[in-house]
Amino acid sequence: MMFDPVPPFRPSHFRVKFAVAPWERRACAALRRRVFCTEQGIFEGDDRDAIDAHAIPICALSTLGGDADAVVGTVRIHEVAERPGEWWGSRLAVAEASRGTAALGAGLIQVAVSSAHARGCTRFLAHVQEQNVPLFEALHWASLDAVDLHGRLHHLMRADLSAYPPMHNPEHGLVTFRRAA
Repeated sequence: MMFDPVPPFRPSHFRVKFAVAPWERRACAALRRRVFCTEQGIFEGDDRDAIDAHAIPICALSTLGGDADAVVGTVRIHEVAERPGEWWGSRLAVAEASRGTAALGAGLIQVAVSSAHARGCTRFLAHVQEQNVPLFEALHWASLDAVDLHGRLHHLMRADLSAYPPMHNPEHGLVTFRRAA
């Protein structure tokens, strides 16, 4: 008897929040290595740098039966010590099987900027890979300059903080929903 293949499970919603549990932090680091080292070949072996010592990791969690199942997206944020109020986001990564879910990228960006805003951010910046610029522009970011980083075209972009109200509970985060195809 032949059976039709069963499509892989695709969660209907995701929780985006600060990565506080040790397993969440480990999974964020593993996802970054997979995306930036293995898939894109930007870094060799590991993408960690000095910023990781003080950056806040943010994770997008898929859910199964309402419980966190896996980290499917991540980004990190940090304040520049020499320039209080200036925050940066970096290392935005989404698992290959979850790409195309705009809610994931948008949710990661929302929690990143809104949580920094609640912590006194007056300027939020990121170097964004060329292919991701349209998503950021749709989310109220402006390109300030084009730069070559790690052999790839990036845009230095700034978030419009008025579009990101302060989020005072990023450990809880927000829930995003997958749109029906």
